[in-house]
Amino acid sequence: MAVPPIQRTPNQPATGSDPGTTHPWFLDTVLALLIVAALPLAIVAIPNTVSVVGDLLPPGFDRLGLMRAHGMALPAMMLTVPLASVALGRVRVAYVLIAGLALLAVADAAGGYAGSTFLVGVLRVLHGVGAGLLLPATLVAAWERPAVLRAVWSGVLALSLLSAQALALWPLDGVSDWKVTLQPYPMLTGSALVLAAAYLVLWLLYGRRPAPRPQQRERSRLLLATMPAAGIAIVAISTASEDWRPNIVIVVAVLAVGALLALASIGVPEARSLAYVMVAVGAVLLPSIAQVTYVEMGGLGGPGLKGLWGPFGVAGGLAVAAAVLVRLFVRGEATWPAPLGLLSMVVGLCSVRVVVPAADGRVLVVPFTLLAVGAAVALTASLRRAGVGAALFGLALCFPGVLAGYLLGSGVQMAMLRGVSTPQQLVDRFVGALHMWALIGGFLVVAVIVLAALLSRRGPGSEVVGVEEGPEGPSGGGRLSDADAGGGEDAEPEAEAGQEDGSSGGRVAVSPSGRAADFAGARSDMGDIAGDVVRPAGVSGAGGSAAAGGADGLISGDGVVADGRSGAGVAGNGSGGLGNGALGAFETSREVLGGGDGAGRREKALRDAGGSRGGFSPGAVGEDAAVGEVGDEDAPTGAIPRVPASTANGRSPWKGSVPAQTPSPGPADGSAASGERRTATGGDGAERGGRPSGGGDAEAGATERLPAVPPQAASPEDGS
Repeated sequence: MAVPPIQRTPNQPATGSDPGTTHPWFLDTVLALLIVAALPLAIVAIPNTVSVVGDLLPPGFDRLGLMRAHGMALPAMMLTVPLASVALGRVRVAYVLIAGLALLAVADAAGGYAGSTFLVGVLRVLHGVGAGLLLPATLVAAWERPAVLRAVWSGVLALSLLSAQALALWPLDGVSDWKVTLQPYPMLTGSALVLAAAYLVLWLLYGRRPAPRPQQRERSRLLLATMPAAGIAIVAISTASEDWRPNIVIVVAVLAVGALLALASIGVPEARSLAYVMVAVGAVLLPSIAQVTYVEMGGLGGPGLKGLWGPFGVAGGLAVAAAVLVRLFVRGEATWPAPLGLLSMVVGLCSVRVVVPAADGRVLVVPFTLLAVGAAVALTASLRRAGVGAALFGLALCFPGVLAGYLLGSGVQMAMLRGVSTPQQLVDRFVGALHMWALIGGFLVVAVIVLAALLSRRGPGSEVVGVEEGPEGPSGGGRLSDADAGGGEDAEPEAEAGQEDGSSGGRVAVSPSGRAADFAGARSDMGDIAGDVVRPAGVSGAGGSAAAGGADGLISGDGVVADGRSGAGVAGNGSGGLGNGALGAFETSREVLGGGDGAGRREKALRDAGGSRGGFSPGAVGEDAAVGEVGDEDAPTGAIPRVPASTANGRSPWKGSVPAQTPSPGPADGSAASGERRTATGGDGAERGGRPSGGGDAEAGATERLPAVPPQAASPEDGS
């Protein structure tokens, strides 16, 4: 008797233990510390603080030119993030982390030798490129590990955006050299580089696995995101170089935000929701808190930076805690946390108009907490419903949103500060500009909430059948329900040739139309990847009589396990067939099965489909296999219950069912190479020929027939 070859999971190494399982807590701890250190370093490169040390510049230095050169970091970051996201499909994430931190370290070290405007511009571009490498790399690194690290990433990103302006100003307090603006935290950069090196070593030893990566369609969207980033960067540089009128700046900034929201509207609903949240958080959080920080400085009657660290610390800690709690205790299919988080940001902006300016910094804990916690909750809830490609696309839109928010806030300030003649009038107008910006930002977030509610709805047939979160998949990249469903036209498969296997866990959902898909960043020998959606090979159309081919071990519409040869046609009635390679939840259509008393409707469905009842070949003997007829008493009496199964190890969810076999290299259209022979489970396990078995009619020349399948016991649903 021939023994089928043993097929290992695509993400499992040939020998040794599963990667990342020897010391997973150690690797995850180092990665969490790296996220906490690297994200603030990346975000603190955004603010342009050279005007604060303008009095320390040597005589003859072009202050305006220096300010323009110092502002090159954010445009460089905006352009680097989408390009780095695409590069992460080819380059290991650990190497990208090392490269990003190395660029920051080089720029910090060379900052002490900057003596010209040109060199300042070069170093700031290096800062922006290094930060642009770190942001997507930390996200993908967190995606490889337990999903709670994604929540930590979201919380730390919200904290970094909240405190970036204060962190950029802190090293400038009492300095005697303007070059400190080019190297604000050299020790922290060195510490983060050490953590990145430790992560690289641990990754090579314990966690070396294929990383999740964006698919071809998602990479095209990421490259498309460079267009608005480049356009907004050109506009920002032009406004700094030329004397633009405030009204023109405001109009251009509004158009930039609109362009980002329009670009965010492409893709599946889950990708749209995350992109909207990223644009809103980027355009509102950092530009708003930057103005609040300047208003609360000691020179304007506020508490100064020393009075702000307490509110920043409380708000940041609560933001990270809220993100982790949402990840741990909110169901994956819940959609309410994201709009609730954005609504919290709206309330925070309203509180800015009430409490700012404040002589006592402790009262600022209210707006800071509402803004930071709201952003963290919205980001975490949106990330858990999207795939890694959608997450990187949203991140690519976040920082153009930051620059668009800066432009809009600057335009409002320029309009409010015209005609100022006294210092008190300057302070009053400055506070008035902040209040006006808070109002504009609040309306912007409300518009994003409404837009997301209208355009991020699931279309018909995209509902996820109740599959709860399961254990970590073999890649450790999160739980089985982290990636969410896309339906309808968005779920069409696009297999990418030569794609390296990678997984972040997944699940299978069956839409009301009977279509099934395995949602993951994974690829197995039995399924193809399309963006965030994986469709098993061998899934055929919805309803009626379906033929499933191209995978071993098929499930016919009647719920009978059939050992179909690769490329063989297995006919049956129901809502399609599922390949053995990616199976998680299964539910047949009641219109086909006919419910509990469905004899009449079952037969009508069979007649409409033009097929006979449930022909299948669980085992074949000799060169030609005859097909036994399955009677009415053998049909299921109701809808097949959902059967949870692993989507990672490729094994069948039924005891004694067909073992995983290597798929045939033959064509996928039902034809097979001549002379191919496989072992069929069921029957007597004898070999069968390479001919496909017919649906319900026995082939010519058949010499034997299978024994009749014994009738099933009566079901309570039959009403007898």
